[in-house]
Amino acid sequence: MVIDTKVLLQNDISCDYYKYRAKNSPSARASPLIPKRQTAIRNPSSRRRHQNAHAPASTPSGPPQRGEREKNRGEKKNEGENPPVFSDRRRGRGGGGGGGEMRGTKRPLGAVMAWMRRQPPKVKAFLAVVTGMAALVFIRFIVHDHDNLFVAAEAAHALGIAVLIYKLTKEKTCAGLSLKSQDLTALFLAVRLYCSFVMEYDIHTLLDTATLAATLFVIYMIRFKLRPTYMVDKDNFALYCVVVPCAVLALLIHPSTSHNIVNRISWAFCVYLEAVSVLPQLRLMQNTKIVEPFTAHYVFALGVARFLSCAHWVLQVLDTRGRLLTALGYGLWPSMVLLSEIVQTFILADFCYYYVKSLVGGQLVLRLPSGVV
Repeated sequence: MVIDTKVLLQNDISCDYYKYRAKNSPSARASPLIPKRQTAIRNPSSRRRHQNAHAPASTPSGPPQRGEREKNRGEKKNEGENPPVFSDRRRGRGGGGGGGEMRGTKRPLGAVMAWMRRQPPKVKAFLAVVTGMAALVFIRFIVHDHDNLFVAAEAAHALGIAVLIYKLTKEKTCAGLSLKSQDLTALFLAVRLYCSFVMEYDIHTLLDTATLAATLFVIYMIRFKLRPTYMVDKDNFALYCVVVPCAVLALLIHPSTSHNIVNRISWAFCVYLEAVSVLPQLRLMQNTKIVEPFTAHYVFALGVARFLSCAHWVLQVLDTRGRLLTALGYGLWPSMVLLSEIVQTFILADFCYYYVKSLVGGQLVLRLPSGVV
């Protein structure tokens, strides 16, 4: 057997070449057999070489080809667009977690609110009437003495005035408040207080006195102390548009009792004026479209007071089976009393809906859409 030394020499050279190439390749330098302190990544270029060395589709030597670079770039882009989705174990036991439970509790109410927004105005009005009737039935069963509803209405009004006083004294601003609405409130309270003194004296007289004193303080703060923050250009409701019609209506339709004619006309005037006294405030909010929290709380308290007062009259009529209407007098006066209570309730119903919706959504500032109030 003849051994070709030339072939052996070539084989030795090729073996040495491949050994040298394997020893100095990036995969060999980043081999796990070498201690980690010797393979520390010190700069971004070394980090890229380290990633390319451990990539499953990369070759043991040489830079990645053009197609591989485009593929890696596309994979990184997809990773940025699609964030990782964690398993249920990281959300908590049972796959729910605290966030899931919160979303679960808000989802039904949010669905109801979204369904309400999609309904036409007639359907919304019908649902409001049904909700009001259900509330009346509920109040009838839990409140045995319906006179307490009138006291609760006065207390709600006083609470709303207290919220305004807190706003004026702490924040030192009357922005968003209607001075004309406060003037109308003070006017009908003063007339009603006069009628209460000369016609009947009870707990309502004390409540009206406290409410009138608080309202006069609010008027003083807006007119003198905080005048620079008053939105006089937004509070552009004409008072004669409500005062004159209420006075004419009181002259034509008033109680037919044994009291003095002046007292009867005054009582009718305060009933009619109370029903529309909130219109300047609603007009101001319609002009601004943004209602800050304290003003929203005040108007909502007025809505609650008007609803409780309306519930008082409606339940009284139902309990007496209509005899209360004849006790108030004859003619159109009993019907006008009920109509005034219903009107002042429905005037604020739309605002109260958006107030509750904003409160459920966690919004501090109430934003009214176009066409509201």
